[in-house]
Amino acid sequence: MNDSGPPALGIATTYKVPPARILAIVDDLDLPFGRLRMRAQGTAGGHNGLKSLISVFGTEFPRLRIGIGRDRETGEAIKHVLGRFNDEETAALPAIVDRCVIGIETWLRDGAVAAQNVVNSAVAP
Repeated sequence: MNDSGPPALGIATTYKVPPARILAIVDDLDLPFGRLRMRAQGTAGGHNGLKSLISVFGTEFPRLRIGIGRDRETGEAIKHVLGRFNDEETAALPAIVDRCVIGIETWLRDGAVAAQNVVNSAVAP
């Protein structure tokens, strides 16, 4: 994940896909659990996978960030990112995935701006 730029560039080059048609989907510690945020372009915001993609594509590709929040007790990042969801989070996952799918389908069909309107206005669980 942290070094996803070079393989993504290889795929994009092979299939002649412009960066604006590549949707990066990433977890985001800085968004509350279940909150989604879609942007047509932007910065890495501290996300190493996005930094890697930006190093090969520049900032002009869309991204869907899926909030995982930080560990409520310790604020610890690595164990939280690699750990398991708690029971409450696990129960909320189907609705989160459904909202992601709706956003991705909207992006494919109608473009980034329309998808932003759908995804960014949705309320987190």
